[in-house]
Amino acid sequence: MHQNYFFLRKLAQKLDSELRGYTLQATFSQEKDELMLAFFQGEREFYIKAIQTSTFSSLQFPSTFHRARQNSVDLFPILLGQEVLEVRVHQQERSFYIRFTNQLVLLFKLFGNRSNVVLFENDVAVELFHRKLTKDLELDYRQMDQNWHLEKEAFLQAPQNLRKMLPTLGDVPWLYLQEKGYSGLDAEAQWEMVQEMMAMLENPSYHLISHQKQLRLSLLPLGEILETFADPISALNAFVPQYRSQEYFQKNYAATHKLISRRLEGAQKIWYQIQEQLEQWHHGTPYAQTADVIMANLTNIPAGSKEIELYDFYQDATRLIKLHATETPQKTAERLYRKAKNQKIELQLLDERASRKEEEVERLTSQLQELESLETAQQLRHFLKQHTPAQVANQVDLPYYVFETMGFKILVGRNAKANDKLTLKHTHKDDLWLHAKDVPGSHVVIKNQPGKPFPAPVLEAAAQLAAFYSKRKNDSLCPVLYTPKKYVRKPKGATPGSVVVEREKVLLIKPGNPFRQNHA
Repeated sequence: MHQNYFFLRKLAQKLDSELRGYTLQATFSQEKDELMLAFFQGEREFYIKAIQTSTFSSLQFPSTFHRARQNSVDLFPILLGQEVLEVRVHQQERSFYIRFTNQLVLLFKLFGNRSNVVLFENDVAVELFHRKLTKDLELDYRQMDQNWHLEKEAFLQAPQNLRKMLPTLGDVPWLYLQEKGYSGLDAEAQWEMVQEMMAMLENPSYHLISHQKQLRLSLLPLGEILETFADPISALNAFVPQYRSQEYFQKNYAATHKLISRRLEGAQKIWYQIQEQLEQWHHGTPYAQTADVIMANLTNIPAGSKEIELYDFYQDATRLIKLHATETPQKTAERLYRKAKNQKIELQLLDERASRKEEEVERLTSQLQELESLETAQQLRHFLKQHTPAQVANQVDLPYYVFETMGFKILVGRNAKANDKLTLKHTHKDDLWLHAKDVPGSHVVIKNQPGKPFPAPVLEAAAQLAAFYSKRKNDSLCPVLYTPKKYVRKPKGATPGSVVVEREKVLLIKPGNPFRQNHA
């Protein structure tokens, strides 16, 4: 009810008694959507903070305030030095105004996400706090009083239309009536209940309540009463910081929980995929064993054979071994020995990747458990300082952005020096390397998966990223070259990010970031 007419009426009366005769000495903003007004009368001072965000609008009255030296903007300069003549609420409306000397008026329009502060000179709107609300320049503060009255005869004919008859009631009084069993009463009893409630609104107490787990400021005893105040200013000073803390917690907790959960799910999925690959490696027959079997049976293999059954002394059984008709069995064995050497390297890399991914899963699981134990905005702020989005994704300061699609990982260099680190230290010779043709841009790498070709959609996504993170970002089409990393080399003495590329192919693609919703 902090923007309800019945509350603003009492607030305006209190401000009128407090501010008459005070002089406005400063009006400025140092935080987006917040306006500060500093009033003085001799040694006495009075501050108003108008908070008007897209999700919350209210007033607060700090006892002291220290203006920042930077990022502070003066507003409404014509008001400086003007004396307050009166503070007046509009009848049955969510607004009030301060009248100053020299025909100046400052209107506080508290209309939810359309709230604004409007300066009038000689009864004409001349300046807005929220300049985007341009229609507020057409307002006339003298014509904003409303004339809604609740007549018994009209009420008894249609008691269900109470909220239309008196729209300034707002939702809290309506919730109060429902809690008291209003809907189950006859029309006369409903009228009596409404009259009792209106009498309470005429001479209210100010309650800080929790209703359906939502912090509210109420003139009526509703839900769980947390605290009660004697005047509207002290009530707002208690309500506003607590509400904003709750709002901060709810908004950022939900977003952070979703972010970590999504990354944990992705890390777990990749870890399972790696485990499946390792399982295939360990249950398959190593190349070196097959080569040993061939070498042990060289004299038993007819020339030109495409396949033959040989005794495998490792398994103590015969098995079918495929050969190449165009090469000798000895050459086949030599080729398998070379593949076995690479197989060991690939297996080692896969084991290392599995270990890193397992650590990431454990780290994200721990972070999620820690997040779910938090209860206050202060605890959440501390958590977010420790675990920024970049840190949550990866505790190591990597020189590249990471994207994933169809099980393939795509790496994008952050800058010229990072491009060198990516290409020279974080890339395998069989990875696919991409770059926007003939212009500066990020190095892009698709990590190779042994035995799997690069799918066309993955190649197109990586090419889009290469174009997006280049000087051709705004072109309608961009040529992107790609080649295995083994054909990319850095000449001695070359500038950061400069490389020589051989055997490249070119793909014409529209620049874009297909992962934009998942990456800041």
